[in-house]
Amino acid sequence: MVIAYVLVEASTGEADRIAAGIRAVDSVESVHVVAGDIDFVVRVVVDSPAAVRAAVVSAITGIDGVENTRTYLAMDA
Repeated sequence: MVIAYVLVEASTGEADRIAAGIRAVDSVESVHVVAGDIDFVVRVVVDSPAAVRAAVVSAITGIDGVENTRTYLAMDA
């Protein structure tokens, strides 16, 4: 099991729509709207590091309004 945290920046004020789109991604375990430099903190749980890439690149970044992501793999999972 691989756990990753994805920090998501959005270019739109449609937080509810974007959060719903992120939650619809199969490997997403949780989505939190946060205040600060980023807009969402997303927890992704998958079987391999390659699956993290697929979830972030193929799914999350494809959501309209997602501007940038930064991904961090948990080292103590």
